[in-house]
Amino acid sequence: MTSAAATPQDVPVHVYGGPTTLIEYGGLRFVTDPTFDAPGSYPNGGGPELVKTAPTAITPAELGHVDAVLLSHDQHADNLDRAGRAFLADIPLTLTTTSAADRLGGDTRGLAPWESVELTRPGGGTVTVTAAPALHGPVGSEPVVGQVIGFVLTGDRLPTVYVSGDNASLDVVREIADRVGAVDTAVLFAGAVRTLFFDGALLTLDGTQAAEAATILGARRVVPAHVDSWAHFTEGRDEFVAAFAAADLTDRLQLS
Repeated sequence: MTSAAATPQDVPVHVYGGPTTLIEYGGLRFVTDPTFDAPGSYPNGGGPELVKTAPTAITPAELGHVDAVLLSHDQHADNLDRAGRAFLADIPLTLTTTSAADRLGGDTRGLAPWESVELTRPGGGTVTVTAAPALHGPVGSEPVVGQVIGFVLTGDRLPTVYVSGDNASLDVVREIADRVGAVDTAVLFAGAVRTLFFDGALLTLDGTQAAEAATILGARRVVPAHVDSWAHFTEGRDEFVAAFAAADLTDRLQLS
């Protein structure tokens, strides 16, 4: 994988609430985990309803052209809601887990961890999107929470970008760092989600873990996502920022 130093202007990243993020990379426009429903309560697969507390800061129409969606998983409304599902119908390609692709159909493609797809860049060349492993809870939680993946974006003379998805495991982060090397930009889904299942274990990174993940990855820039707009997040943006300050990593943060 080829990487290079870059400034935030080289790879614009904009977080619009929850996990929904626009990444402009190699001339292509990627959106992560689209959630556009209004604030309110939403079903959660038989568990307690998930409560959205704030609207997404952009509409699908305002996003404009999108080349691909990077969908970490489809089974939770805070990562793919009803409006997000409708949005997928207008997108040429959605990359997601193999099980989500089976459920969603349409223009979705399932990727197993470390499987890659090449997308053609405007003007020539390609962007490689590689599925990265993710664990949405403690070891052994996957049969309950379902499959989740993250993503690594690479390309010739482009910086490496990592999107964590709903990952709670620093061991997984170490595996990614060992495989990929240092990343330029890490979009880390945090929020310190906990549940009564698994004795209150984290289902996503908390701020302290996110700071450690940034160090493990050697990330020059960290963009926090999945830190607001939902009531079940036990930490927000302020806790994320405080954890990076405590780790002396404030200079790495991009708060979009």
